[in-house]
Amino acid sequence: MDLNGLLSQLENGNEEDAEKLLRRYSQENTQTFKFDQKEEALRSKLCQSVLTLLGRRVRPGCQQACLETLRILSRDKRVLGPVATTDGMLVLTRMAMLRTGQEDGGGQETAQDGVRSEEEKRVAVEALKCLCNVVYNSAAAQQVCVDMQLARGLCGSLRSARTWQHEVGLFILRLFFLLSALRPDVRGVLRKDCHAVRLLTEVLEHTLDVHWVGTYEAAQPEPQALPLPAENNERAMEALKALFNLTLSESRNEEDDHQFRLLAAILRHLLMLKTETEEKTEEAHSHAVNLLNNLPVSCLDVLIDMPVLGGVEEYGGKNMEAVQVLLDFMERRIDKGSNYKEGLTPVLSLLTEGSRCHREIRRYIKPQVLPPLKDVKNRPEVGTTIRNKLVRLMTHVDMGVKQTAAEFLFVLCKESVDNLLKYTGYGNAAGLLVARGLLAGGRGETQYSEDEDSDTDEYKSAKPINPITGHVEEPMPNPIEEMTEEQKEYEAEKLANMFDKLSRQNVIRPMGVRPDGTLAPLEETLVCRPEENSDTDSD
Repeated sequence: MDLNGLLSQLENGNEEDAEKLLRRYSQENTQTFKFDQKEEALRSKLCQSVLTLLGRRVRPGCQQACLETLRILSRDKRVLGPVATTDGMLVLTRMAMLRTGQEDGGGQETAQDGVRSEEEKRVAVEALKCLCNVVYNSAAAQQVCVDMQLARGLCGSLRSARTWQHEVGLFILRLFFLLSALRPDVRGVLRKDCHAVRLLTEVLEHTLDVHWVGTYEAAQPEPQALPLPAENNERAMEALKALFNLTLSESRNEEDDHQFRLLAAILRHLLMLKTETEEKTEEAHSHAVNLLNNLPVSCLDVLIDMPVLGGVEEYGGKNMEAVQVLLDFMERRIDKGSNYKEGLTPVLSLLTEGSRCHREIRRYIKPQVLPPLKDVKNRPEVGTTIRNKLVRLMTHVDMGVKQTAAEFLFVLCKESVDNLLKYTGYGNAAGLLVARGLLAGGRGETQYSEDEDSDTDEYKSAKPINPITGHVEEPMPNPIEEMTEEQKEYEAEKLANMFDKLSRQNVIRPMGVRPDGTLAPLEETLVCRPEENSDTDSD
């Protein structure tokens, strides 16, 4: 469609003609995401013309056509100049039935007060979609939102969540998420002044239909209960993403502690729910895991402390259903075989900290991940058990994945180097031991209970086990057995010369272990030893 002709007809035509022209433009460009750079100036003028038309308070059908066109144009961040102004953003917020901070009216009126007909609802949804695109693509628009205190208006809308029409609520939450993600300075205002964590928690509670049976205990979903409806699931995901942004801060008070424990209880409820598809359930659990990672680790006891529902006597009466869901989620993410950094490391970190600080969680996870060793004929990384899969990750190319997997296993071993090596082998554990300064053995800093793991009969009878590979190896032929002493000396000298050459060329750097278990250049570790023994007897 010729933009020059469209602009000319918009200027000279009436409201009805403008609506038809803009609907035609939208239909032709509904799947357009890459635009011709030569027409940037014309598209910018079209943005201005659409805003001017919206300013005339035309009928809802024409408003919707204008907003559909603006939504398509807002995909191009280079033409948003006319929209990313105070006047432009005020037009969109008025169309979206949102109030700015100055207009909030104490939170008594909400985003839905003026929505009456279905047409007006569709207009509000289109305006919210436009706002989401514009805020995402324009830093100038983000600043205008800050100046006009749009965040406060969004919080006012959260108070009426129970009356939301689905799409209106969905895009209010998405706009809230975008603003809190793109403007860190807004998070503090939302959290402290607007009590947004409490408001979003209430939205989540209502959306997931939580029924309380205790202070921090939600009623268990019935086995025959229907899956969470798709619309509720969508809104819950947006609320979880917004809560994730708001809980990134480490500054907390007593009120936050109560709110976080309440939130942990709702997240436990979410972990026990099923949605309409396995894919959506997986997504919901992923967002729940991300948010749980932001909460203080002391709040994780809410996941297992279920006074009404009850638990298992073996684990101090704690309920381990949510922990089992997390374990299953972790294994599925490992089996997926891709995107470990974003998909797997959050749940590994969560289980690591939960195991470190809550003895019952560690005692429940340990037998499933690191059961008593019986098969020591195969390397620890070979096989299909959870242990095998995690040990393979200890040598992953991504440093974050490697460290997180190793730390999880280390905590399950109560940070005992000897126990870790028994399950993984020195070769797989070397990276963690270097990072922790534990190459010489010992334990980490966390204090654990005194009960020790006992070796199985199979493990005891299988010794000696190669400590490097972590399994029993078949005897290998000795390559120097048939050599003469002269040949052995020659090969040793040849090997030493090769190492020396590589060292001088800085290809390798020989390292040694200090007495404190940390690595250092070999020459430094050799210099230290005479000093340590300087007080020995001498002639």
